Formats: sequence, C-alpha cells, structure tokens
Amino acid sequence: MKDLSSSELRQLFLDFFKEKGHQVEKSASLVPVEDPTLLWINSGVATMKKYFDGTVRPDNPRIASSQKSIRTNDIENVGVTARHHTLFEMLGNFSIGDYFKEEAIEWAWEFLTGEKWLALDPSKLYITVYPQDEETYSIWKDKIGIDESHLILEEGNFWDIGEGPCGPDSEIFYDRGESFNDLPAGHEENYPGGENERWLEIWNLVFSEFNHKSDGTYAPLPNKNIDTGMGLERIVSVIQNAPTNFETDLFMPIINKVEWISGHDYNENEKNKISFKVIADHIRTLVFAISDGALPSNEGRGYVLRRLLRRSVMHGRKLSIEKPFLTQLIPVVAEIMHDHYPEVSENTEFIEKVILNEEERFLETLAAGLDRVKEIVEELKAEGQTVISGKDVFQLYDTYGFPLELTEEVVEEEEIAINYEEFEVEMEKQRERARSARQAEGSMAVQSSLLNDVSVESDFIGYSEDETSSELVKIIKEDSFVQEAEPGESVRLIFSESPFYAEKGGQVGDSGLIMDDEQTVMAEVTNVKSGPDGQPIHEVEVRHKLNVNDTYHLIIDRKRRRLIERNHTATHLLHQALKDVLGEHANQAGSLVEDSQLRFDFTHFGQVTEEELKQMEAQVNQKIQENIRVETVETDIDTAKDMGAMALFGEKYGKHVRVVLIDDYSKELCGGTHVTSTSEIGLFKILSETGIGAGTRRIIARTSEGAYRWMEEQLTILKQVSKLMKLQSLHDLPVRVEGLQKEIKEISQANESLHAKLANAQAEDIFTKVDTVGDLTVIAEEIKAKDMNQLRQLADKWKQNNYSDILVLGLRNEGKVNLIASLNEKARDKELKAGHLIKTISPYVKGGGGGRDDFAQAGGKNPDGLPEALKAVSDWIKDNS
Repeated sequence: MKDLSSSELRQLFLDFFKEKGHQVEKSASLVPVEDPTLLWINSGVATMKKYFDGTVRPDNPRIASSQKSIRTNDIENVGVTARHHTLFEMLGNFSIGDYFKEEAIEWAWEFLTGEKWLALDPSKLYITVYPQDEETYSIWKDKIGIDESHLILEEGNFWDIGEGPCGPDSEIFYDRGESFNDLPAGHEENYPGGENERWLEIWNLVFSEFNHKSDGTYAPLPNKNIDTGMGLERIVSVIQNAPTNFETDLFMPIINKVEWISGHDYNENEKNKISFKVIADHIRTLVFAISDGALPSNEGRGYVLRRLLRRSVMHGRKLSIEKPFLTQLIPVVAEIMHDHYPEVSENTEFIEKVILNEEERFLETLAAGLDRVKEIVEELKAEGQTVISGKDVFQLYDTYGFPLELTEEVVEEEEIAINYEEFEVEMEKQRERARSARQAEGSMAVQSSLLNDVSVESDFIGYSEDETSSELVKIIKEDSFVQEAEPGESVRLIFSESPFYAEKGGQVGDSGLIMDDEQTVMAEVTNVKSGPDGQPIHEVEVRHKLNVNDTYHLIIDRKRRRLIERNHTATHLLHQALKDVLGEHANQAGSLVEDSQLRFDFTHFGQVTEEELKQMEAQVNQKIQENIRVETVETDIDTAKDMGAMALFGEKYGKHVRVVLIDDYSKELCGGTHVTSTSEIGLFKILSETGIGAGTRRIIARTSEGAYRWMEEQLTILKQVSKLMKLQSLHDLPVRVEGLQKEIKEISQANESLHAKLANAQAEDIFTKVDTVGDLTVIAEEIKAKDMNQLRQLADKWKQNNYSDILVLGLRNEGKVNLIASLNEKARDKELKAGHLIKTISPYVKGGGGGRDDFAQAGGKNPDGLPEALKAVSDWIKDNS
C-alpha cells in the first residue's frame, strides 16, 4: 500500500481516469444551479443529472471528478462516529452511454490494487453484488479472479431514488483487521457489507441500466450509464492507516490549531475529542459553502450554515473557548485544500468577514438566551413549579440557538427538571418541517433516447441575423419524430439553422413566426429551448400543415428581441456596479432577462441602503450615456480568463466561450444576445431591491421603454395625489405631506391625552368600587381604555395609592379581551399569587396568561366572557385564602 497525502491521492485518482480517456471536470459549486430539488450538491452524480437523463450531451461521455458535497441529515452523528461528515469529497468516474460494467469493474480493481496506483492488498478487499445481477458476479469472479469467499450477495445493492435512471450496484469493502471488529462473532451485521467497523466500504459502482417509470415499472435504459463514488476521506483513512477519518491530514492540522487555541489536548478524553471533531468537520463545510456563495440566514441552506456555526461555537465553549475563534481556522482549511481548491485561499478575506460577523452575533444571542432562561426559571420558582416545559426549551433552542445541554446546566443548578418528551415532540415537528421543505433527492427526468440516439445538427445564427430561410429537419410530437404537423397541433421543430435564441443563461427564448414563400404564417413560435447538443428547439402552435425537409422562412419578433437585449446588457452593467458599490463579494446568483424587465439576484449578507441603490443606478446610467461600444469576442476559456473575463456563479463553460466586453468596465463570459452600444439601452431604473433568503438579494429593474412607462405611471400617481390636495405644483407635495403628518401627530397626541383623562376619570370612579371578601378588599371591574398600556398605568396608580388589596381590570378591545391582576403585600402574605389568579379567570375569555406573584396579565378572544371572569375573582379568593 502506497504512502500518500490526501492531495496526492486525489490527483492520482484523476490522473488514472484521465489516462482512461475521461474528461476531468472541476468540482461544481456546492450551491445547486437551476436545480430546485437539491438544497446542496450532495454527491458526484448530482452534477451529472443533465447527462444521465439526456437533457444535455457531454463533450466527452467519459467524465471523472472529485466533487465536494454536503449532507446534513445525520448532523448529530458528526464527531461521534468514525466517518460521519457534513462536507466530504466524492471521487467518481462516470460513463454516459459509453463503457459499462466490465470496464468500470476492471478499472476500479486496477486503481485500488495496481502497483502504479494505490497498491492495496487484494486479499483485504471484499465485494458485494446484487443477487439478480449475475453478469456483475461473473465479471468479478471470472474476469478479475475474485475468490467466491470474497463475493457477497447483498439484497440492498440496487440504487433507486424514484423516477429516472436506476440499477444494481457493487460495493468494494476493505478489511481493516480484527482489531477494528466491534461486534461479537455470529452477529448478523458481522460480515463485509454489514454495519460494523471492521469492513469499510470504500467504493460503490452503480450500473444505471433501467428507467424507473412513473407507473412503478422498470424498462431498459436507451443509454446505459456508469456512476461510481469513492469517499476521499474514507480511502485516505485506509491509506494513512488512521483509526478514523479525523486522524488524517484532511483534519489533523485543524484539530492541532484548535488544541493551540483552547489549551486542551485532543486525546485527553473522549468527550473533548468529540468537540474537536465537530469543530474540524463544521469549519470545512462553512468555509467551502461560503466560498461558493452561500451565506448564514434563517432559512434553507443559510439556516444549515447558521446551525453548523453555532454548534461549532458551543463545542468551542466545551473546550474553554469563550471568544470568537473560528476565523483562525480558515487559513488552515485553505492550506490543506489549496492544491485542488485554490479559490478558498482567494476568498479567505470574505469568508473571515462572514464568519466573524455571524460568530459575534451568536455570542450576543447566547447572552440573550441565558437571560431568557433565567427569566423562565424565576417565573417557575415564583409559581412553585419544578419542571420547565419542553416548548420553552425548544423555543430557547430554535429562537436563541440555545442548545439543550446549556439549558440543562442552568436549570439543574436551580433543581428544575426538563419535560424531555414535550421537547422531543417539538423537535420532531421541526424535523418534519425540514423534510417537507426538502424536495425528493431523486428528481432525474426519465431518460429519453429521442435526441441522444439521433444526432441532429442545427446552427444558431441569431447573433447577427433576425431572419433566415431554413430546412425543417425534425418535427417532434410528444416524444416521437413525425413527418408532418397538422393545424392546431403543438409541436417542437428543429431547423438546419435558426435565428431564434433558445432560453438559457437567464435570457428567455425568442418568439416569432414561421412563414412560407408566399409570406403565409405557417406557425407561431411561442418559446425556444436548447436540445442536448445545444440545438434551438422551437415550440410552436401550427396554423398550416408543416412537412419535414420543406424550407420555411424564420423571423424573430424583432422588437421583443431588442428589448430583451437592452435588459441583458444592463445586467452586465449592473453586475459591475454592484461590485463597485457593495464589494467584490457581490456575485450574480441568478437572473431572468425578459422584454418587460430584468431580475438580478446577487450574494450579499447585509441590507442595501437607498444611497447605495442610487449610486448603482447612477453608475449604470452614466455608462449608458457614455455610448460605449459593446463587443463580443469568441475565444478559448483560458484566454478569456487571461483577459479578466468574469465567469458567472455556478455556470459550466466549454472550451470555446463568448466574452462580452463593455470597454474595460465590464468583461463577462456570456452566450446571450446584446446591444451594439450602451446608448441603445436608453434608461435604467431600479424598481425594487429585496432579500430572498440565504444571503441572497434581488433587484428588479427596467430599461428603455419599460423604464419610461414606469416613470410615467409614477408621475401620473403623483399628479393625482397633487390634484386631491389641490396643489398648484408637484414641488409643493413634500411640504404638504409633511404638514399633514404634523397635523396627524398633533391629533394623535390630543387623542392620547383625552384617553388618559378618560382613564383617570374612570379610575376615580372604579377605585371607589371596593368589595370585601373575607378580610381582603377587592376591585374587579371592566373599564374603557385605549389599550393594555393604559391598564398598566391604572395598576401603577392603584399600587401607589393602595386602594385595595387585590385589583383585577378587564378591557374589551376590537373583539379581544385584556386582563390584568395585581396583589399587594397583604394578599401575598396569604400565599395568593397574581399569576395563579389570572390563569384561573382567563379561560372565561378563552385566553391564557401568567406573570409574577404581584402582577400578571392575560389576553383572550371571547369578550362576552369578561363579566364571568370578573365575577370569578371572589370565588378564587374564597377558595385560596
């Protein structure tokens, strides 16, 4: 077995498959692009779905990659087990309709056991096979020469995630030796393939040969695929003879840095060791996810990051780290991964800013959470309670990020127990919400062979031409090629060449007409989409009969295209303006370019101010006025990068690319259509800027005609308002509105004063209505007041003047009820408590509440029950005194 670092092993894998004719693809962003079914890229095959289901044809049907991935469904097991991680790398080789089982198996064996490669001892390798997959069993046994004692039939070896490609798989296990055996002899899981520590799964070969159809049946795939996955962390632990994945060079430098920060030793005890592992695991995930554009937030993937960071901070506290420390680990992660992921080093400053900001905020939240725990404890003790509800504990966990174990520490000192069953019920509700929010992991389309089995060439000429005459080469009706299309049918058409732009890169597809030589409209093009080889596929409504091999005249809707081009070029100007005003971290995270408006999503972890929006808008309009020529250069990807062209977030680019240049101001890789000069855009106006979650913001804007129409609409509204106010000029409107606001404020203050006088007048009357129950005096009355605040003010006045021993006031307010109860010292000496009183009477108004011994309040939704509630006060006093 070779002695290799993790970096050397990763590169060796990629070099091996490059020798076998594979195209090595760079690891995709962890944030899925145009795939709403995934929260994160969670496997190597997740980035290959478009190839597997036939949506896109790859340049090379043989692909290899080392794909960074995130899975957080087993987050509680991180640090506890030897191999659970939130971030991991999946080494994989893929065949898209090219080689199949025999080559995949032979190459896996060669890489694992070949002297030039990993040189693992073959006698330590075991193979599991799906029982019905006799072909695979035969290849392992007869071609590779595996002894049958090392071949295990495993019923679970069938990879199936719902509709789409699926098939049997074959797993390779490494025998780590008897010293790792954690199960007794004869245990049902004590075998290669079972749940144990001795036999470690290191590689899974999936033979994707069936289509799982919506009716539950399985049909042979038109194109069979290979999908393999070997976890880098696992194979490194084997090569480096590490007890767990954490004792490898992927994690130990991080752990060593935490030792230095904390003053604790990794091996001093098992409890602390878990904290070291959790921190080392989570910081890798945070660094890579933030580098790829994800940001902490309260929802979606942002919530995952927030949770990981908070878990890291809490485990830091267990290691006596009380101050922000996670930023000190970022350079360590960057150094470990630099050979394959240099972008982490490049983004270090931004990552540090995000993590430090989030860590400091959490420490403030922890302090607030601690105050809330103490407040709850005081309330419980005041009421004589010894158990804190699971709902309260969950609220501390969910709202304040206050971990269960920290709540346990605080309440244990006060001899208060936790209702764990109730807490678990709330946790399960949260898990269910998370499961509902996650769509099915499957989501591959059922593979169609239509445009994969038949190569259909079609050239896009729309960069320079708006119309052309072209031969109709294919008509697609539903999922079949046909020779003709009848009037009234909706079909898809492919021509030998076309000026119609297919929707991609955020730009919508063109619309237009298909005509014959006599200028008769034969069909209307409603949209255009891209085929597996990038062909424009025209979605049309047929008006007159169409025939394959006939020539037709194709003409796009020119006006619509020009409007789209103006909006598209404006997104390039806006992108650069965002970076100039907000910072280099503001990267495009999606866009939609239509004829009516543009939508631009970007990464940013703070609010965008009005002043910043004005700056960006002014900058874009300045570039429009400068009448800068917009040029497009076709070149290779390396030359484009040398030119300083900006690659958009998450996009995949081929060897040949188009670079859109707007002088030296903006240089972007882009396949869309654009104006020839910025002055054609005319005008740029931002309509709105909002947050859309997970550290992503959205700008909606309009250009040219759209911007002009919007400004006309706003001016019309202003004129209408001005007319209603009988103003001579729009310039007088701000002054008039300011005057109205002042008037409203004065009226409101006068209203407040009247309410206060009314309340005081009532108080003079109410405080004379004193009843006696036993030896206690009681005031229990309904009053007319503005709100709960006035009730409290009356309670303060009652307390200052000692009008009675007990006060209960009720208020009806817009279909609801407010109640307050206050007890003086004499009432409390009889062990009466305001909190108990309010809880007794609030059910009469279908409400609830609580509070201290001397003061409590409640709300309800049944005003008709207020007289009964007030009447019940006397009964309560009699029963409890």
